[in-house]
Amino acid sequence: METSRIKLCSKDEIPAGGGREFTVADRIIAVFEQGGEYFALDGICPHAGGPLGAGQLTGTTVTCPWHGWQFDVTNGQHGLTPNICQETFPVSIEGVDLYIDLPPCA
Repeated sequence: METSRIKLCSKDEIPAGGGREFTVADRIIAVFEQGGEYFALDGICPHAGGPLGAGQLTGTTVTCPWHGWQFDVTNGQHGLTPNICQETFPVSIEGVDLYIDLPPCA
């Protein structure tokens, strides 16, 4: 599947050990910084549509601020249920800028 490389922001726009939400190509993307690495995943919690980018990040686990669902930001895996997984997107860094590879919407 072909992807689109999209510039998101500069690294300093993502709080250290935290996250931020972006709207990209009609999608909500949550981007997190942990230990100098950056991770991006679908920013809409599948439980009730909560904003994962506004969630609390503990290590690599983000907790949805609405109902407490938890996901590993490195791979999108739900904390308790193996068959629930958020879509993740590769993040690359060029200088101070962050880019993601976003597949086309179906």
